[in-house]
Amino acid sequence: LTDEFMAKIALEYMQMMGIKDTQFIIVRHHNTDNPHCHIVYNRINNEGKLISDRNDYRRNEQVTKVLKSKYGLTYGTDKSNTNTRKLRNAERAKYEIHNAVKSALRMADSWDEFKSELAKRGVLLEFIYKDKERTKVQGIRFCKDGYSFKGTQISRDYSFGKLNARLEGTENLLSARAKSAQQYEQGCHKNEQMPFMSESSQDPWGGISSIGLFAPANAQTFEQFPEDESSKKKKKKRRRGFSL
Repeated sequence: LTDEFMAKIALEYMQMMGIKDTQFIIVRHHNTDNPHCHIVYNRINNEGKLISDRNDYRRNEQVTKVLKSKYGLTYGTDKSNTNTRKLRNAERAKYEIHNAVKSALRMADSWDEFKSELAKRGVLLEFIYKDKERTKVQGIRFCKDGYSFKGTQISRDYSFGKLNARLEGTENLLSARAKSAQQYEQGCHKNEQMPFMSESSQDPWGGISSIGLFAPANAQTFEQFPEDESSKKKKKKRRRGFSL
């Protein structure tokens, strides 16, 4: 990015933000790998009126999005790539917590595991309760290096509701899988105890041949259910038809 191009974007940014008819300077810095500049302006304009900063954070976000689309600029896509060594105090702790939470979520399948993984990374997880009895959780708080942040202050994805849906969902999925496997194993044991059909006095072929039911070792087995009346009647009709 050339100085002229950056100055053009900076001036257009100021116009869109309502920073007009006042004293200002634009300074380009070369102390980072990312091209950037700083804008310093007098909030008392040339007519002696105050330049409003009301909702400037929200307006700033909207203006930068417009400029990004207009000039083909890009945003950083991942906070984990931020060089935290150049950040100070609370801002540094905030980014380090973000990276720790993201890393811990890869390893954790429950709240206990999540809290343990965070502790390994120097982050304390605290629950915020609605009641004095501490039975209803209202939110969560992350603490590091003496700084404390609500989950949503780190990321919207790190609210208690979203994290709980993820961690509780994982626990429920694992529990369902274990329960399903247990039921399947119990069903197999029941089927193992059931005798196979073999030739008998009720053989519809009258002893000319015998019929047996066999299953390969890797075949899936299911628990038998009682036959309904219609099935019994159909079987009786078949038996009459094959009588000799």
